[in-house]
Amino acid sequence: MTILLEKKYIPLSHYFQSATNSNIRLTFSEIEQIMGQNLPNAAYLNKSWWKKSKPPAKHFHAWMDSGYRVAEVEPDRYVVFEKADAKNTAANKEAEDKDILLIRTAEHGDARSLALLQKAVEAESDFMLYGKDERSLSTQRVRKQIIEWKQSGHSAIIIAILNGQHVGYLMVIGNEAKRAQHRGALVLGLLKEAQGKGIAKSLLEKAEDWAKQKGISRLELTVLEANERARKLYEKAGFEAEGIRRRSLIIDAKEHDEIYLAKFLD
Repeated sequence: MTILLEKKYIPLSHYFQSATNSNIRLTFSEIEQIMGQNLPNAAYLNKSWWKKSKPPAKHFHAWMDSGYRVAEVEPDRYVVFEKADAKNTAANKEAEDKDILLIRTAEHGDARSLALLQKAVEAESDFMLYGKDERSLSTQRVRKQIIEWKQSGHSAIIIAILNGQHVGYLMVIGNEAKRAQHRGALVLGLLKEAQGKGIAKSLLEKAEDWAKQKGISRLELTVLEANERARKLYEKAGFEAEGIRRRSLIIDAKEHDEIYLAKFLD
């Protein structure tokens, strides 16, 4: 990054830094999901906002510093970014379809999308605490949680954005009690369509980095004994079983055991 960006555009800059695609088409909604905040009105009203490449404007550095330029703008619909040195080679053809993954902590502007994501994950999973349509998750409620957790400093929500779409989340739930401030509980949710892409692993790595910065040395979670895929994921990430909570959940009239898992970061 050659110049100090406004904070709101930093996630967009990180997104383009991780991209290799010769062309990237993003809707305005996807760009805002990447940023976690709304675009300014000028971005919706004027094509020229996207074409700016001189001071005092700075937002264009989010893509230009990674070698992209704006090739096309359809106001209030989408923007096409093009790699400045892209050539019609086989390598670039392959890169065009490469997934772009961004992992970051949630901002208050993520509330609506995060609420919808949580509902979607709970609707399609047999292993979450809550089932389909079991609880009400309003945008206001989620926004309040994001703000309160950011202010507290001991809890966080980390989100996974794949190709401009929110596809997964990991909550690190800390403790206010001094005797337990060294530990954090994890809750991970990921859409089925995004599984098998290493996203859960990336979320866990980001959570560990965040936890270390906050002085958290122990991460813990529970996983259904029947959820073998998740158990293998956590064990591969260094989590070890500490015990079993027997008959702790009843899903579709069937009792399930949960396994306690933990990992020490020091």
